[in-house]
Amino acid sequence: MSGSYERQPKKRRFDNEDSNMATTTLKTLSRFRPTFPRDWTVSVAVPTSIISDCVTKEQRTTYAGRVARALAIFCVDEVVIYDDSPMDQRPANFDPDAYTGDIAPSHFLEHLLNYLETPPFMRKTLFPLHPNLRSQGLLPQLDMPHHPHKDEWLPYREGMTEGPAKNGKGTVVDIGMPEKVTIAESIPPRTRLTLKMPDDERGTPEPVHPAAPRTDSGYYWGYTVRKAPSLSTVLTEGPYEDGYDLSIGTSERGLLLSRAFPEHKEADFKHLLVVFGGPRGLEYAAMNDPELSSMSISGTRTKELFDHWVNVLPNQGSRSIRTDEAMLIGLAGLRRLWDTT
Repeated sequence: MSGSYERQPKKRRFDNEDSNMATTTLKTLSRFRPTFPRDWTVSVAVPTSIISDCVTKEQRTTYAGRVARALAIFCVDEVVIYDDSPMDQRPANFDPDAYTGDIAPSHFLEHLLNYLETPPFMRKTLFPLHPNLRSQGLLPQLDMPHHPHKDEWLPYREGMTEGPAKNGKGTVVDIGMPEKVTIAESIPPRTRLTLKMPDDERGTPEPVHPAAPRTDSGYYWGYTVRKAPSLSTVLTEGPYEDGYDLSIGTSERGLLLSRAFPEHKEADFKHLLVVFGGPRGLEYAAMNDPELSSMSISGTRTKELFDHWVNVLPNQGSRSIRTDEAMLIGLAGLRRLWDTT
Protein backbone atom coordinates (compact mmCIF):
# COMPACT_ATOMS: atom_id res chain seq x y z
CA MET A 1 0.00 0.00 0.00
CA SER A 2 1.05 3.58 -0.52
CA GLY A 3 2.50 5.43 2.41
CA SER A 4 0.53 7.78 4.62
CA TYR A 5 1.02 11.47 5.01
CA GLU A 6 1.64 13.09 8.39
CA ARG A 7 -0.30 16.07 9.59
CA GLN A 8 0.68 19.66 8.86
CA PRO A 9 -1.42 21.51 11.46
CA LYS A 10 -2.74 24.59 9.68
CA LYS A 11 -6.21 26.10 9.45
CA ARG A 12 -7.42 26.12 5.85
CA ARG A 13 -10.59 26.50 3.83
CA PHE A 14 -12.13 24.57 0.97
CA ASP A 15 -11.11 25.71 -2.48
CA ASN A 16 -14.53 25.17 -4.02
CA GLU A 17 -18.19 24.93 -3.11
CA ASP A 18 -18.43 21.23 -4.00
CA SER A 19 -16.05 20.40 -1.17
CA ASN A 20 -18.18 22.41 1.25
CA MET A 21 -21.23 20.44 0.12
CA ALA A 22 -19.38 17.19 0.88
CA THR A 23 -18.92 18.16 4.51
CA THR A 24 -22.62 19.01 4.88
CA THR A 25 -23.84 15.70 3.43
CA LEU A 26 -21.44 13.71 5.63
CA LYS A 27 -22.87 14.95 8.91
CA THR A 28 -25.38 12.22 9.64
CA LEU A 29 -25.49 9.99 12.70
CA SER A 30 -22.75 7.34 13.05
CA ARG A 31 -23.23 3.94 14.67
CA PHE A 32 -19.64 4.09 15.98
CA ARG A 33 -18.90 5.88 19.23
CA PRO A 34 -15.36 6.73 20.35
CA THR A 35 -14.20 5.25 23.65
CA PHE A 36 -11.36 7.43 24.94
CA PRO A 37 -8.02 8.52 23.44
CA ARG A 38 -5.51 5.71 23.84
CA ASP A 39 -1.87 5.23 23.03
CA TRP A 40 -1.80 1.59 24.12
CA THR A 41 -2.18 -1.16 21.51
CA VAL A 42 -3.23 -4.79 21.16
CA SER A 43 -1.28 -7.04 18.76
CA VAL A 44 -1.99 -10.60 17.65
CA ALA A 45 0.43 -13.04 16.00
CA VAL A 46 -0.65 -16.01 13.87
CA PRO A 47 1.52 -18.58 12.03
CA THR A 48 1.61 -19.41 8.33
CA SER A 49 0.64 -23.01 9.11
CA ILE A 50 -2.96 -21.95 9.78
CA ILE A 51 -3.68 -22.46 6.08
CA SER A 52 -1.56 -25.62 5.72
CA ASP A 53 -4.63 -27.87 5.92
CA CYS A 54 -6.53 -25.87 3.31
CA VAL A 55 -6.68 -27.88 0.09
CA THR A 56 -7.89 -25.18 -2.29
CA LYS A 57 -7.26 -21.48 -2.76
CA GLU A 58 -10.92 -20.88 -1.95
CA GLN A 59 -10.44 -22.50 1.46
CA ARG A 60 -7.29 -20.44 2.11
CA THR A 61 -9.16 -17.31 1.11
CA THR A 62 -12.11 -17.91 3.44
CA TYR A 63 -9.73 -18.77 6.30
CA ALA A 64 -7.94 -15.46 5.86
CA GLY A 65 -11.34 -13.77 5.92
CA ARG A 66 -12.23 -15.38 9.26
CA VAL A 67 -8.93 -14.23 10.76
CA ALA A 68 -9.58 -10.68 9.56
CA ARG A 69 -13.08 -10.73 11.05
CA ALA A 70 -11.65 -11.67 14.47
CA LEU A 71 -9.12 -8.83 14.24
CA ALA A 72 -11.84 -6.32 13.42
CA ILE A 73 -14.36 -7.52 16.00
CA PHE A 74 -11.87 -7.24 18.86
CA CYS A 75 -10.26 -3.98 17.69
CA VAL A 76 -6.78 -5.45 17.18
CA ASP A 77 -4.24 -2.79 16.17
CA GLU A 78 -1.52 -5.02 14.67
CA VAL A 79 -1.39 -8.54 13.28
CA VAL A 80 1.94 -10.35 12.87
CA ILE A 81 2.23 -13.27 10.44
CA TYR A 82 5.15 -15.48 11.40
CA ASP A 83 6.61 -18.44 9.52
CA ASP A 84 6.58 -21.63 11.60
CA SER A 85 7.45 -24.06 8.81
CA PRO A 86 10.70 -26.12 8.81
CA MET A 87 13.61 -24.22 7.27
CA ASP A 88 14.09 -26.81 4.51
CA GLN A 89 10.50 -26.28 3.35
CA ARG A 90 10.75 -22.52 2.88
CA PRO A 91 11.32 -21.16 -0.64
CA ALA A 92 14.81 -19.81 -1.27
CA ASN A 93 15.29 -16.29 -2.64
CA PHE A 94 11.54 -15.78 -2.83
CA ASP A 95 10.45 -12.62 -4.64
CA PRO A 96 6.70 -12.13 -4.05
CA ASP A 97 6.47 -9.25 -6.55
CA ALA A 98 7.71 -11.45 -9.37
CA TYR A 99 5.76 -14.53 -8.38
CA THR A 100 2.59 -15.49 -10.27
CA GLY A 101 1.89 -19.06 -9.16
CA ASP A 102 0.63 -20.42 -5.83
CA ILE A 103 2.02 -17.84 -3.46
CA ALA A 104 3.98 -18.49 -0.25
CA PRO A 105 1.64 -18.66 2.76
CA SER A 106 3.14 -15.61 4.49
CA HIS A 107 2.71 -13.39 1.44
CA PHE A 108 -0.76 -14.79 0.74
CA LEU A 109 -1.97 -13.96 4.26
CA GLU A 110 -0.27 -10.56 4.27
CA HIS A 111 -1.82 -9.72 0.89
CA LEU A 112 -5.37 -10.68 1.85
CA LEU A 113 -5.29 -9.15 5.32
CA ASN A 114 -4.03 -5.85 3.90
CA TYR A 115 -6.68 -6.03 1.18
CA LEU A 116 -9.46 -6.53 3.71
CA GLU A 117 -8.22 -3.73 5.99
CA THR A 118 -8.26 -1.25 3.09
CA PRO A 119 -11.53 0.70 2.59
CA PRO A 120 -13.40 -1.01 -0.29
CA PHE A 121 -13.61 2.07 -2.51
CA MET A 122 -9.80 2.29 -2.84
CA ARG A 123 -8.97 -1.42 -3.23
CA LYS A 124 -9.13 -1.41 -7.03
CA THR A 125 -6.47 1.32 -7.12
CA LEU A 126 -4.13 -0.11 -4.50
CA PHE A 127 -4.48 -3.81 -5.32
CA PRO A 128 -4.04 -4.69 -9.01
CA LEU A 129 -5.13 -8.06 -10.37
CA HIS A 130 -3.19 -10.90 -8.72
CA PRO A 131 -3.61 -14.68 -8.33
CA ASN A 132 -4.13 -14.20 -4.58
CA LEU A 133 -7.30 -12.23 -5.25
CA ARG A 134 -9.01 -14.57 -7.71
CA SER A 135 -11.42 -15.70 -4.98
CA GLN A 136 -11.80 -12.31 -3.32
CA GLY A 137 -15.58 -12.55 -3.77
CA LEU A 138 -15.57 -15.08 -0.90
CA LEU A 139 -14.09 -12.56 1.53
CA PRO A 140 -16.34 -11.03 4.20
CA GLN A 141 -16.97 -7.35 4.80
CA LEU A 142 -15.15 -6.04 7.87
CA ASP A 143 -17.28 -2.88 8.20
CA MET A 144 -14.75 -1.11 10.41
CA PRO A 145 -15.17 2.60 11.27
CA HIS A 146 -12.80 3.71 8.51
CA HIS A 147 -14.79 1.80 5.86
CA PRO A 148 -17.23 4.56 4.88
CA HIS A 149 -20.99 4.32 4.74
CA LYS A 150 -22.76 7.01 2.81
CA ASP A 151 -25.39 7.43 5.52
CA GLU A 152 -23.07 8.27 8.42
CA TRP A 153 -20.49 10.84 9.43
CA LEU A 154 -17.26 10.45 11.40
CA PRO A 155 -14.71 13.14 12.27
CA TYR A 156 -12.05 11.16 10.38
CA ARG A 157 -11.97 9.64 6.90
CA GLU A 158 -9.59 7.55 4.84
CA GLY A 159 -8.94 9.05 1.43
CA MET A 160 -7.16 8.34 -1.85
CA THR A 161 -5.48 11.23 -3.67
CA GLU A 162 -6.45 11.64 -7.33
CA GLY A 163 -4.44 14.62 -8.56
CA PRO A 164 -4.11 18.41 -8.42
CA ALA A 165 -7.22 20.57 -7.96
CA LYS A 166 -8.57 22.38 -11.04
CA ASN A 167 -7.24 25.72 -9.86
CA GLY A 168 -3.82 24.19 -9.26
CA LYS A 169 -4.02 24.67 -5.51
CA GLY A 170 -4.08 21.55 -3.38
CA THR A 171 -5.09 17.97 -4.13
CA VAL A 172 -8.41 16.28 -4.88
CA VAL A 173 -9.11 13.35 -2.54
CA ASP A 174 -11.69 10.58 -2.94
CA ILE A 175 -13.13 9.73 0.49
CA GLY A 176 -15.67 7.17 -0.70
CA MET A 177 -18.56 9.64 -0.64
CA PRO A 178 -20.66 11.17 -3.44
CA GLU A 179 -18.59 14.37 -3.31
CA LYS A 180 -14.82 14.46 -3.30
CA VAL A 181 -12.86 16.93 -1.18
CA THR A 182 -9.87 19.17 -1.78
CA ILE A 183 -6.99 19.54 0.68
CA ALA A 184 -4.42 22.33 0.63
CA GLU A 185 -1.39 20.02 0.52
CA SER A 186 0.10 18.83 -2.77
CA ILE A 187 0.40 15.05 -2.57
CA PRO A 188 1.10 12.56 -5.39
CA PRO A 189 -1.83 10.54 -6.82
CA ARG A 190 -2.70 7.08 -5.48
CA THR A 191 -1.59 7.94 -1.94
CA ARG A 192 -3.72 6.76 0.94
CA LEU A 193 -4.38 9.41 3.59
CA THR A 194 -6.07 9.70 6.94
CA LEU A 195 -8.04 12.96 7.07
CA LYS A 196 -9.41 14.95 9.99
CA MET A 197 -12.70 16.34 8.77
CA PRO A 198 -13.66 19.96 9.52
CA ASP A 199 -16.24 20.86 12.14
CA ASP A 200 -18.06 23.31 9.88
CA GLU A 201 -18.60 24.03 6.19
CA ARG A 202 -15.89 26.66 6.01
CA GLY A 203 -13.12 24.33 7.14
CA THR A 204 -11.06 21.93 5.09
CA PRO A 205 -9.94 18.35 5.75
CA GLU A 206 -6.39 18.01 7.04
CA PRO A 207 -4.03 15.02 6.67
CA VAL A 208 -3.15 13.49 10.04
CA HIS A 209 -1.11 10.54 11.25
CA PRO A 210 -2.91 7.20 10.64
CA ALA A 211 -2.97 6.57 14.40
CA ALA A 212 -4.62 9.93 15.20
CA PRO A 213 -8.21 8.59 15.25
CA ARG A 214 -7.14 6.18 18.02
CA THR A 215 -4.67 8.34 19.98
CA ASP A 216 -6.59 11.63 19.75
CA SER A 217 -10.23 10.57 19.74
CA GLY A 218 -10.52 6.90 20.74
CA TYR A 219 -11.78 5.47 17.46
CA TYR A 220 -10.70 2.01 16.34
CA TRP A 221 -9.09 2.59 12.96
CA GLY A 222 -8.11 -0.83 11.63
CA TYR A 223 -4.96 -2.92 11.89
CA THR A 224 -1.49 -2.95 10.40
CA VAL A 225 0.11 -6.13 9.05
CA ARG A 226 3.69 -7.23 9.77
CA LYS A 227 5.54 -10.32 8.56
CA ALA A 228 8.08 -12.11 10.75
CA PRO A 229 10.40 -14.88 9.54
CA SER A 230 10.18 -16.82 12.83
CA LEU A 231 8.57 -16.95 16.25
CA SER A 232 11.51 -15.23 17.96
CA THR A 233 11.36 -12.24 15.60
CA VAL A 234 7.70 -11.74 16.48
CA LEU A 235 8.93 -10.76 19.94
CA THR A 236 12.23 -9.04 19.10
CA GLU A 237 11.22 -7.04 16.02
CA GLY A 238 8.29 -4.68 15.82
CA PRO A 239 7.08 -1.11 15.38
CA TYR A 240 7.37 -0.06 19.04
CA GLU A 241 10.59 1.41 20.36
CA ASP A 242 10.49 -0.44 23.68
CA GLY A 243 8.86 -3.58 22.27
CA TYR A 244 5.90 -5.41 23.80
CA ASP A 245 5.69 -5.04 27.57
CA LEU A 246 3.10 -7.80 28.05
CA SER A 247 3.21 -11.02 26.01
CA ILE A 248 0.80 -13.95 26.17
CA GLY A 249 1.38 -17.34 24.56
CA THR A 250 -1.57 -19.69 24.01
CA SER A 251 -1.36 -23.45 24.45
CA GLU A 252 -3.55 -26.35 25.55
CA ARG A 253 -0.84 -26.93 28.19
CA GLY A 254 -1.15 -23.41 29.59
CA LEU A 255 -2.84 -22.09 32.71
CA LEU A 256 -6.54 -21.31 32.85
CA LEU A 257 -7.24 -17.65 32.14
CA SER A 258 -8.78 -17.31 35.60
CA ARG A 259 -5.53 -18.51 37.18
CA ALA A 260 -3.20 -16.56 34.92
CA PHE A 261 -5.17 -13.34 35.49
CA PRO A 262 -7.09 -13.83 38.77
CA GLU A 263 -7.84 -10.17 39.48
CA HIS A 264 -10.81 -8.66 37.68
CA LYS A 265 -9.14 -5.42 36.71
CA GLU A 266 -7.41 -3.96 33.69
CA ALA A 267 -3.84 -5.10 33.04
CA ASP A 268 -1.04 -2.56 33.11
CA PHE A 269 0.59 -2.50 29.69
CA LYS A 270 1.49 -0.19 26.82
CA HIS A 271 1.75 -2.75 24.04
CA LEU A 272 0.11 -6.16 24.48
CA LEU A 273 0.99 -9.14 22.26
CA VAL A 274 -1.08 -12.34 22.08
CA VAL A 275 0.57 -15.17 20.12
CA PHE A 276 -1.44 -18.07 18.71
CA GLY A 277 -0.01 -21.32 17.39
CA GLY A 278 -0.98 -23.37 14.36
CA PRO A 279 -2.32 -26.93 14.14
CA ARG A 280 0.77 -28.24 15.98
CA GLY A 281 1.03 -25.44 18.51
CA LEU A 282 3.63 -22.86 19.49
CA GLU A 283 6.05 -25.64 20.41
CA TYR A 284 6.22 -26.54 16.71
CA ALA A 285 7.07 -22.94 15.83
CA ALA A 286 9.83 -22.87 18.45
CA MET A 287 11.26 -26.15 17.15
CA ASN A 288 11.55 -24.67 13.64
CA ASP A 289 13.15 -21.42 14.81
CA PRO A 290 16.97 -21.65 14.39
CA GLU A 291 17.64 -18.97 17.02
CA LEU A 292 15.46 -20.62 19.63
CA SER A 293 16.88 -24.06 18.84
CA SER A 294 20.39 -22.73 19.43
CA MET A 295 19.21 -21.64 22.88
CA SER A 296 17.59 -25.05 23.55
CA ILE A 297 14.18 -23.39 23.77
CA SER A 298 11.62 -25.86 22.46
CA GLY A 299 8.94 -28.20 23.75
CA THR A 300 7.89 -27.31 27.30
CA ARG A 301 10.48 -24.51 27.45
CA THR A 302 8.54 -22.55 24.81
CA LYS A 303 6.50 -20.96 27.59
CA GLU A 304 9.66 -19.18 28.79
CA LEU A 305 9.31 -16.79 25.85
CA PHE A 306 6.14 -15.24 27.28
CA ASP A 307 5.02 -13.39 30.38
CA HIS A 308 1.94 -15.62 30.51
CA TRP A 309 1.20 -19.07 29.09
CA VAL A 310 -2.55 -19.67 28.92
CA ASN A 311 -5.15 -22.19 27.79
CA VAL A 312 -8.07 -20.24 26.32
CA LEU A 313 -10.54 -23.18 26.36
CA PRO A 314 -9.93 -26.25 28.56
CA ASN A 315 -12.06 -29.40 28.28
CA GLN A 316 -12.88 -28.79 24.64
CA GLY A 317 -15.29 -31.14 22.89
CA SER A 318 -13.21 -31.41 19.71
CA ARG A 319 -9.73 -32.92 19.44
CA SER A 320 -8.45 -29.65 18.04
CA ILE A 321 -9.39 -26.00 17.93
CA ARG A 322 -8.48 -24.14 14.75
CA THR A 323 -6.50 -20.95 15.12
CA ASP A 324 -9.34 -18.76 13.84
CA GLU A 325 -11.59 -20.31 16.50
CA ALA A 326 -8.92 -19.90 19.19
CA MET A 327 -8.63 -16.22 18.26
CA LEU A 328 -12.34 -15.61 18.84
CA ILE A 329 -12.39 -17.58 22.08
CA GLY A 330 -9.07 -16.24 23.39
CA LEU A 331 -9.67 -12.58 22.59
CA ALA A 332 -13.14 -12.78 24.13
CA GLY A 333 -11.61 -14.11 27.36
CA LEU A 334 -8.65 -11.71 27.36
CA ARG A 335 -10.65 -8.61 26.47
CA ARG A 336 -11.29 -7.84 30.12
CA LEU A 337 -7.56 -7.05 30.47
CA TRP A 338 -8.13 -3.82 28.57
CA ASP A 339 -11.90 -3.32 28.69
CA THR A 340 -13.66 -3.71 32.04
CA THR A 341 -17.00 -2.43 30.71
